Amino acid sequence: MLSFMKAYENQTYALLRIVSGFVFMFHGTQKLLGWPPTERVTEGYVLYIGGPIEMIGGALIMIGLFTAPAAFLASGMMAVAYWMPHFSAQNWLPIMNGGDAAVLYCFVFLYIAAKGSGIWSVDGGK
Repeated sequence: MLSFMKAYENQTYALLRIVSGFVFMFHGTQKLLGWPPTERVTEGYVLYIGGPIEMIGGALIMIGLFTAPAAFLASGMMAVAYWMPHFSAQNWLPIMNGGDAAVLYCFVFLYIAAKGSGIWSVDGGK
């Protein structure tokens, strides 16, 4: 066990929350604003439901405001994102069906929803 890291547990968690929210937010800006540019075309419910959850939810998670509900919603959305377009009986492993990011986001956001915003957050760690 890396005991020297225990002293940085709160900071490491804050970095996990900030970076995962930041990256998630840009999935939403791609869908809604077309930035950063992408080759993929998103349409339908993914655009109108997923885009706002990613952009607004990611921003809220990143800054630490309404973190638990935003992360819980994002976690659920990523569970749906895995089971609907990625999972199949032939390709059920996330590495094989391209759903590995959805699975990781799902469980990272579930952890953030359970733990709350922590330090370096707008709502002061609630």
